[in-house]
Amino acid sequence: MHVEHDDGVLRLTFDRPNVLNALTREVVTEMADEIEAATPDDYHAIVITGEGDAFSAGGDLEMLSEEPASPQAAYTEVTATFGRLVEAMFECPVPIVAKVNGDAVGAGLALVALSDIAYAEEDATFSCAFVRVGLIPDTGGTFMLPHIVGLRAAKKLAFTGEFFDAERAADLELVNETVSADELDERVAETVDRLSRRPTDVIGMMKQAMHENMARHWAEALDYENTLQVQARASDAHEEGVAAFLEGREPEFNE
Repeated sequence: MHVEHDDGVLRLTFDRPNVLNALTREVVTEMADEIEAATPDDYHAIVITGEGDAFSAGGDLEMLSEEPASPQAAYTEVTATFGRLVEAMFECPVPIVAKVNGDAVGAGLALVALSDIAYAEEDATFSCAFVRVGLIPDTGGTFMLPHIVGLRAAKKLAFTGEFFDAERAADLELVNETVSADELDERVAETVDRLSRRPTDVIGMMKQAMHENMARHWAEALDYENTLQVQARASDAHEEGVAAFLEGREPEFNE
């Protein structure tokens, strides 16, 4: 994986184009390390993408062909690698933008679903392909995919492993928008620039509230929302936002 720290942006690029950026334990562990360490003090966005013509073809099949010593060993391994990455992305207070430069299959598709914002080039192809190798969706696929595309659509995608195009991915809201390959970098850069002018710590609170409240009863969710809003109102970002509004200027959140 290629890692770049670029003026408040953490850029993570899958760098195995010869195997369509298939994910190994080492790649997943490195990605989790980087995302776990990312804070709003250091970054206003994380961008993940792939080198070459694919975003990611999912888990490396040679790795998956290795027989674990026992079911417990297999559980420990998947929890410490792909499971850890899911937790890192889900809890990361810095917004994660997926730049889907090509095919996103299996765990690659699941990483798109886990990202906070996603743009795909119009020629990209998607598949929840786990069933094709006798597996259930992992990398958060069994809970994030239904939340994003709906339960019925998620079942069909998972049960059939069908391939679908970027337009369909946008219709399902798996990605926010599809653009031409020539426009992809510009569209992602526009979003990253916009995020740089917003209070990253407050965005982290929003993300935390939305994710935590996915499994809560509405009354518990409202209480949790109110608790975080109290924290937001006490933040420097809120003070700067109000002052900027009253003074008729643009707020300077991440100075």
